[in-house]
Amino acid sequence: MLARAWPFIVAECRRVLGSELHYQAVVYYCLRLHGEVPLEQLGMNVKMWIDNPVSELFRQLDLKKHEHYRGGFEPIPDVCLFSTRVEGDWRRRKRKETLETLLLAIEIKASERANSRLGPGEIIRDIMKVAAHREEAEARGSSFSPVVMVIDTAPEHSEQMTFYGLRESEARAREVPVGFLYVSPSDEINTLPLA
Repeated sequence: MLARAWPFIVAECRRVLGSELHYQAVVYYCLRLHGEVPLEQLGMNVKMWIDNPVSELFRQLDLKKHEHYRGGFEPIPDVCLFSTRVEGDWRRRKRKETLETLLLAIEIKASERANSRLGPGEIIRDIMKVAAHREEAEARGSSFSPVVMVIDTAPEHSEQMTFYGLRESEARAREVPVGFLYVSPSDEINTLPLA
């Protein structure tokens, strides 16, 4: 579904410049329209509380919180695709079912800052976060496809990722492994398996 929608996501993101939230909405729209994902299976910014994390990253993030708020971590993927079993209900109170029915989690990064660019550090943090999220799902008997999507369509070259930053991010995604999608005004990377 994502592979089918990707060419349309690329085209729309190259035509309109906006914020990360705008691009999240573009991805959602393209998944609904071109990926033909049913409304009841597609969520945005879905909070998924995970008790007693097993991944090193989520345990470390949990320890950074005040001691009264420890005991879990709550990833919030930008766009989520669920199995039909979720039945259009991914509220916090259904956290077990939400994690069990998750099929795809997408983290989106966008080049929206003035006089600045996306760096590999923030991309790699999202890669590691979505990989840890998958590890948590696998520890509980399910799994999903994690993807990081980089919308680097700023028209000024000085506001786009550097060649080395992009290569470092893509290499980490392959290593973990996490799906990696990238679009700039002239380039595109798609490491998703062919559908």
